[in-house]
Amino acid sequence: MTDLNIKRLDSTQADFRQQMDKLLAWEAVSDEKVNQIVNEILQRVEQEGDPAVVEYTNRFDNTSVSEMSELEMSKERLQAALDNLPQDQRQALEIAAERVRSYHERQLVDSWQYTEADGTMLGQKVTPMDRVGLYVPGGKAAYPSSVLMNAMPAKVAGVEEIIMVVPTPGGEVNELVLAAACLSGVDRVFCIGGAQAVAALAYGTATVPKVDKIVGPGNIFVATAKRAVFGAVGIDMIAGPSEILVVCDGQTDPDWVAMDLFSQAEHDEDAQPILVTPDADFIDAVEASINKLLPTMERKEIIETSLRLRAALIKVADMDEAIEVSNRIAPEHLELSVEDPEALLPKIRHAGAIFMGRYTAEALGDYCAGPNHVLPTSGTARFSSPLGVYDFQKRSSLIMFSEDGASEMGNVASVLARGESLTAHARSAEYRIKS
Repeated sequence: MTDLNIKRLDSTQADFRQQMDKLLAWEAVSDEKVNQIVNEILQRVEQEGDPAVVEYTNRFDNTSVSEMSELEMSKERLQAALDNLPQDQRQALEIAAERVRSYHERQLVDSWQYTEADGTMLGQKVTPMDRVGLYVPGGKAAYPSSVLMNAMPAKVAGVEEIIMVVPTPGGEVNELVLAAACLSGVDRVFCIGGAQAVAALAYGTATVPKVDKIVGPGNIFVATAKRAVFGAVGIDMIAGPSEILVVCDGQTDPDWVAMDLFSQAEHDEDAQPILVTPDADFIDAVEASINKLLPTMERKEIIETSLRLRAALIKVADMDEAIEVSNRIAPEHLELSVEDPEALLPKIRHAGAIFMGRYTAEALGDYCAGPNHVLPTSGTARFSSPLGVYDFQKRSSLIMFSEDGASEMGNVASVLARGESLTAHARSAEYRIKS
């Protein structure tokens, strides 16, 4: 055991599977009180609009405004935030933005169609959404990188209008967030947050336009509100705590691995850092690095709690079993900290993002690698993908039958429709059958 009592698991233990189940268990369902508060806010904003949003913003964010117009940031204000950034911050933001844009441009999918021998045309029309809402956490927990990661793919997809909401508790504004909004081409920014911001985006008010989809991270009230409005609008996902799984052959510097684990643990106390390796001595070395480096961390209390509650150091028989464990976990972030990561890649079935090689720190993906850092959590990488351009596009089927095609397929449709006792379907198709 370490000084922190980090869980140690060994795949040879008889109850290894049960221990894994317990380790990975995460219940993100809101309690009854949270649901009650959120439902009341959603209902009032839907019915009352701007006045309800203003009231809740004054109450929860310690502001004192009387009109919704006071909560909107002008484009000039966004431009000023970008123009007044220190040169190193602006340069870093611009490099990251360009890399994110360049990567996502490769995700664009064009409409397509083909014509059959009888002249029938089939295809698919790809169109962007008209308007999307971007939720960005505010105050001290402000993430300009999240602005880039959510707004850039929407812009690349061709979304006409992006509406950003960001709370400014106590009037605290993050200039980097505003600069990122300017750089990303965000069209309007409102200084509102919480469930009331989600409601305003979902239902629309006299000031805040109704959007087609809401994306972006938030606290339990935001997540609960997003779940509740799904159907009225689309949402990206209900994200759980951040996760990292490092699969290592035991040859990486243990300080590097310890810090990679810290990089997710510092997000919040519920974040989950896990190491999987066949090298028992390496586990000891990483533990020693954790104990050595933890006192140097600014967010050491948060990291320590995360390590105590949700971390694990897992010993496996070999690298094949390490990959089996990884696929079982389906991590948000997977680091293949090994000599030849490409050899392992074909065996990886479930992961939000895969960081390959000893030099590829997960932190690079959070900021400037290019791929999106909005990733499936809590095992949902088994069936979900990173946020991308495709999340801001819709696909419509194209069907245009020729006279001959309608006649031939009308016979097929007639048989199937009558087999389902849907006579109007059958007769509608039969009208087009040539006698």
